[in-house]
Amino acid sequence: MGKYKNMGTFDGGMVTMPSSGSVTAQKFRTMDEAAIASGGAFLQSELEKRDQVIRQPLTSFTYGRDIPIRVGGGWAEYVSAMSVGYGVTGGSEEGPVHAGGANGIPLVQADFDKELFKTHIFSVGMRIMFVDMQRGNMTGRSYESILRDGIRMTYDKHMDANAYVGIKKYGSTGLVNNPNVKITNAATVGSSTKFKDKTADEILSDINNAILAVWEQAEYDRDAIPNHILMPYEQFNYLATTKVSDLAEKTILTFLLENNVARNNGADLYIGAVSWCKEAGLGGTDRMVVYINKEKYLAMDELVPLSRAMTQANATNVCYDTAYLANLSELQLFYENIMLYVDGI
Repeated sequence: MGKYKNMGTFDGGMVTMPSSGSVTAQKFRTMDEAAIASGGAFLQSELEKRDQVIRQPLTSFTYGRDIPIRVGGGWAEYVSAMSVGYGVTGGSEEGPVHAGGANGIPLVQADFDKELFKTHIFSVGMRIMFVDMQRGNMTGRSYESILRDGIRMTYDKHMDANAYVGIKKYGSTGLVNNPNVKITNAATVGSSTKFKDKTADEILSDINNAILAVWEQAEYDRDAIPNHILMPYEQFNYLATTKVSDLAEKTILTFLLENNVARNNGADLYIGAVSWCKEAGLGGTDRMVVYINKEKYLAMDELVPLSRAMTQANATNVCYDTAYLANLSELQLFYENIMLYVDGI
């Protein structure tokens, strides 16, 4: 075997060297053995439990619940919507009445109108340093994934604002601040219009009056019964947690959902909370929004949903740059008479 014949033996985590010649017997411990022998000093910096959850900011967005979102359309600058009005000579009651010997009949005419709704481009960039990317391989966390979640949260918050109040810079409005929507005040009971100062029957009266006012504006079209009500969290939680009376088991919210005029006419009424209604009324009062939540009456377009447009290496800054883009429309209210604002609740 030549010079390798006295290499020593491995047994139980240690190497024993031969004592022959000028070589002294030694023991070389393995990593585990060394740690135990030194009282755990080697692992001291590792004795921690790492929580794998990265806690993101607390937030909420409800635009997908309160407005129909239509996807597709490309990079258009406007969204157009056609409407038509009809007319008959002599009116639709007496005009079409025909008699023998008549030499003509009334003709129906159509008046077309096209409305344009603005769009805008949402754009956010992401930069990941090359070194941070390599460090992610060591920590097991993806920095890109973390930033991607941030971009998605930014997008959802933007969509929420776009749906409820619009983008002020572009002159658009939303569900709670459209200047063309009729505004009324909640009924005064005593000296207050607020829900917290009213009985369940008085609150039901406010809601029924609002539903009937919108339905009347729509000429009592059976498809145009209001089915969606929004209000601030404070009022909603009051309705959801307060009983109709001390002797009743039902909350005011349950009472309202079971006895409203929309339900009695075949519509499924939804009552929900949204932070944008807080102080949205005239004079900073709280606002209730009553409307028809159907695509025929209102919508918002994601012409190009949020997507990763391009990524390129940036050698000058030793990083990777990525651009995310989307094309979005403002709130499209096709009928102005299918919504009502009730202030002072």
